[in-house]
Amino acid sequence: MDKTQIKVLLVDDDEDDYILTRDWFDKFPESEFQLDWVDSYTQAMTAIALQQHDVYLVDYRLGNRTGLDLLRAAIAKGCVAPIILLTGQGDQGIDLEAMKAGAADYLEKSQLGAPLLERSLRYAIERQRAAQKIREQAALLDLATDAILVRDLENQIIFWNRGAELLYGCQKEQAIGKNASRLWQEQDLQLFPTALSTLIAQGYWQGELQQITSSGQEIIVESRWTLIHDFAAKPQSILVVNTDITQKKQLEAQFLRAQRLESLGTLASGIAHDLNNILAPILMTSQLLESQLEDARSQRLLSIVITNVKRGANLVKQVLSFARGMEGERTLLQVRHLITEIRQIIKETFPKSIEVETILAPDLLAVLGDATQLHQVLMNLCVNARDAMPDGGILTISADNLTIDENYAQMHLDAKVGSYIVITVADTGMGMERDVAERMFEPFFTTKEIGKGTGLGLSTVLGIVKSHNGFIDVDSQVGKGSQFKVYLPAVAATVTSENEPTEFLSGNGETILVVDDEAAIRDITQTTLETYNYGSTASFMVN
Repeated sequence: MDKTQIKVLLVDDDEDDYILTRDWFDKFPESEFQLDWVDSYTQAMTAIALQQHDVYLVDYRLGNRTGLDLLRAAIAKGCVAPIILLTGQGDQGIDLEAMKAGAADYLEKSQLGAPLLERSLRYAIERQRAAQKIREQAALLDLATDAILVRDLENQIIFWNRGAELLYGCQKEQAIGKNASRLWQEQDLQLFPTALSTLIAQGYWQGELQQITSSGQEIIVESRWTLIHDFAAKPQSILVVNTDITQKKQLEAQFLRAQRLESLGTLASGIAHDLNNILAPILMTSQLLESQLEDARSQRLLSIVITNVKRGANLVKQVLSFARGMEGERTLLQVRHLITEIRQIIKETFPKSIEVETILAPDLLAVLGDATQLHQVLMNLCVNARDAMPDGGILTISADNLTIDENYAQMHLDAKVGSYIVITVADTGMGMERDVAERMFEPFFTTKEIGKGTGLGLSTVLGIVKSHNGFIDVDSQVGKGSQFKVYLPAVAATVTSENEPTEFLSGNGETILVVDDEAAIRDITQTTLETYNYGSTASFMVN
């Protein structure tokens, strides 16, 4: 304890008691105490308001008022200095009332002497300084962004900082005294017995927890538990520090998903190239034979071959669109027109049990894109929404402008700062499990029955959107439905144009050099060109 002078104010209406108290002060071993005296309630309140004393000695009887009245009034006015109540005779009822009101101590004058008074003063000041230090530390804890809380061994909250208020959406006054299970829910309940066993054995535990706040928000926290012991070295409470890593884990998941899709894309691209080399000679040969064979049976068989080869070629095309994106003629498009067309198709073809709603912003910007490809994106998402609502529901298609800032771009790997059009396709269907949502963009992954889906729909959607420099965000909850948000870079224009049809012309004897590493493709290409009136064709194999 430092040696600075400690100022004590005695509040007592009996001067003899003041003189006796002064004599006791003179007997203290240390001379660091200074005693002042007032003899009325009014003077005491005035002196306390000046906050010039470190501790107060208050007699219980003060004329028409009591020391308890003064104690309550002083604390109500913001007095934080310790107040010790004095009385002529011991009264357990007054003692309890004084402690409840906030008294630092309660002393009987009949048993009082210099040693007891000095000890009581020193203990009161030390407790006050300790409490002040705790308040300062608690204020520092409130500056921390982490959620810091203390819970007893019965899981009751006994400390709750500002960070916890922000993370869990619950004020300190509401949290203190409540069971932690009422403030959030743990998603992995099986982890708790192991965590508690480690905490008891080692005094510390650290791990990741998935929680649901009282508002229904799902969060992931890096949690650190420390076991706190009492003076008898028995476990008393648990200090918990939770760091919100939800955004970090989301970015990690996006990155890992992007890596996985990139690897699958590389594999799919190689397979698709080989399949193209196999299918191209079959298709070209079949088409050439179709023009040369006139009997009905050959025509029928060739038609079957050509149809199925084209189906295979379309599958390869979808795989390549996922692997490399789809390049098409880009024109200025108004998304409003695309959605209007889709709505008309849906109303004519979807079951009547599905209600279709469209919500379009009045000032939608344009996008630079391929109308056919974007039409395919929206149609695919709407068909998936239909399949997710076998018993009917609501399909909502909406579009709005959005400006993405740096903070939003940091949360999405493919997002860039700038203006976007956001097209949302939402349903009220069955929703997706988490493991299904993680794999939904992988080629050939499907949850549909055999024969009802190739698993290329969403992978094609992703390839098209990425080729338009956009990205997709998905939110799905089991039993509530799914929501697909397609983000496309916007441009400030409203003009649209149509693609002109391509005209194929016969040759006039020109010589064409065919170069390919597949002999079958070289041969059938040469034969086809000669059929369409092209001249001698040289064919070489490139090693």
